[in-house]
Amino acid sequence: MAEQLIELNVTGMHCNNCALSIHKLLEKKGLNDILVDFASEEVKFSTTNDALLPGVIKDIEGLGFKVVDDPALHVPKFYEKVENKFIFCAAFTAPLLLHMLLPWHFLHIPIVQLILCLPVFIVGCLHFGKSAWSSVKGGIPNMDVLIFIGSTSAFIYSLVGTIENLGEQYQFYETCATIITLVLLGNVFEKRSVTQTTSAVKDLIKFQQVNANRVVNDTVEVISAKEVRPGDILLVNEGDKIPVDGEVLSGNASIDEAMLTGESLPVEKEKYSQLIGGTLLLHGNIRMMATKVGSNTILSQIIELMKKAQAAKPPVQKLGDKVAGIFVPAVILIAALTFVLTYFIGHSGVQVALMHAIAVLVISCPCAMGLATPTAVMVGLGRAAKNGILIKGGDTIEAVANTQYVVFDKTGTLTTGKFGIKDIQVEAGGDIDTVRGIITAIEERSSHPIAKSLVDELKALQQTKLILRTVQEEKGLGMRAEDVNGNHYFLGTAKSNKDSDYNISLYKNQQLLAQIAIDDTIKPEAATLISQLKKMGIIPVLLSGDKKNRCVKVAKAIGIDEIHAEKLPDEKLAVIDIYNKKGKTIMIGDGINDAPALTKADIGVSMNDASQVAIQSAKVILLNTDLHSVVTFLQISKHTLLTIKQNLFWAFAYNIIAIPVAAFGFLNPMLGAFTMAFSDVVVIGNSLRLKRKRLD
Repeated sequence: MAEQLIELNVTGMHCNNCALSIHKLLEKKGLNDILVDFASEEVKFSTTNDALLPGVIKDIEGLGFKVVDDPALHVPKFYEKVENKFIFCAAFTAPLLLHMLLPWHFLHIPIVQLILCLPVFIVGCLHFGKSAWSSVKGGIPNMDVLIFIGSTSAFIYSLVGTIENLGEQYQFYETCATIITLVLLGNVFEKRSVTQTTSAVKDLIKFQQVNANRVVNDTVEVISAKEVRPGDILLVNEGDKIPVDGEVLSGNASIDEAMLTGESLPVEKEKYSQLIGGTLLLHGNIRMMATKVGSNTILSQIIELMKKAQAAKPPVQKLGDKVAGIFVPAVILIAALTFVLTYFIGHSGVQVALMHAIAVLVISCPCAMGLATPTAVMVGLGRAAKNGILIKGGDTIEAVANTQYVVFDKTGTLTTGKFGIKDIQVEAGGDIDTVRGIITAIEERSSHPIAKSLVDELKALQQTKLILRTVQEEKGLGMRAEDVNGNHYFLGTAKSNKDSDYNISLYKNQQLLAQIAIDDTIKPEAATLISQLKKMGIIPVLLSGDKKNRCVKVAKAIGIDEIHAEKLPDEKLAVIDIYNKKGKTIMIGDGINDAPALTKADIGVSMNDASQVAIQSAKVILLNTDLHSVVTFLQISKHTLLTIKQNLFWAFAYNIIAIPVAAFGFLNPMLGAFTMAFSDVVVIGNSLRLKRKRLD
């Protein structure tokens, strides 16, 4: 039985430890391809046994989370919202804190303090206690275990003091209530901040949520884009969004494709032009036919790739995950030692020792370590996507660090890929009209950019039509064909005459019929890109199947010194292998002919091929034609990795300093709770700086 991908929407995850708990549960059940994203509240896994699903859902909910049909439609109950819990607790905590400042005698009465603290403690037990118990059951204790133990210790100690009437020095109700209230406040800020880190994916999802005007028997009906089926005829008017991928049947329009490519200039569309779902029609009206719908559209593939990318962990995160896994038991042990040493060796009272131990518990923050990497990765990938750069994995960002070589394919990468015929030299006895007809007939069957350019240029010129029986493409060499009369043709590159401008030869029955000189133009920003790479300490390399004299000409014009010309696909692999051994190598190509080399390089970057956005060979896809995207990609990767390191440094340094400070009694539990509540916000805030940070 084939494996089936299961997708669940799970609410209640608020940090990476929550995701790890679910991940560990699904691993124990023997499920495959597990992907848990706490920020987008998605859980995915593969299974061959559908009967397992009810049990999996029950076990996930047993950990304290909730599986819902659609998170967008799921409205939490009033008492489930963390904002409402905070407001409720703050209302009872305020008088408890004020009793230390105001001369109102009744606020000092233990029973009054108990009455004020009890509702807050119950909310804390339900919120933190449930989460703490679930995380312990899941095998990965989270921060809520520390908060629950700390607040419960203060409450029970105070309750015993009240029952035994031991005096005011045993009353720490305000400590218990303040810990719970401040941590809830931190949860509010954390929830809002994490939501902002996933805004890029959510913005793309909004582009899918549109209506379509479907034409049925000359009448127009308005339906959701989800209801469109391949082959449907749709009417798109000025100001509308293109509902799904398709082709223009009639009309002309200017389309804003910035959401996909990052390019601000509109793209002109006419009959037979390809349309991308989610793009905006600025001017004109068109009738289109739907070709790809649902999960097959380019936009859906991009959203899916981004979600997977956000879940792919960079190696730098492994340290944070390892420490977070043993952090909570270690802190509980330190708190217990603090109590014992303060009471027995420091000869302090029980209340002092208890307050020191509680301070250790509530100031510790494992969540900061868990949030350090995923939040930075989410923001970095989102910024890249808005610049037309699709990075397939968070691990790719770290792989880009310390890049030493960037290897470029020439055609369609450093050059425009739009070719012009400089000259056709027909051999003796040949006819130019016949040659044009043969070239057109053969190249019409090819998807190569050179072929498309030749067909476009020749269709306006006089030619003799030729009917072909078969056409076969030989990768890296050219095209072979046979006409209805049994004549055999070969049109492709030749390695002879290296200094000649004639770079394509046409043979008929193994006899040279014509030579064609074609040329394409260098992209205007290519020289600037090479200059920028050199300033970054990166060595640019040209690797092409084109003739050496043409490669040298392009390389010299833009400043590349290392050239490998006339290389077939398997020879390109050998060149990439050499550079991989020398240092970290990025390969940039068109994502089709260069697929093996893109896979072989440390990082493969596919240029300008939105129709092939899901090509598995490339780890990065540049959806626009601007070469500056290469530098933007390197800069975003560099700053994302820098942000991850800053976040991890803060998370580790905070805990290394804060725990001893609390253990030695320099911090009361309330201040500890306040500090801990905002340590997560500091990490997320630093990640959010990536959205607008100046890249250099």
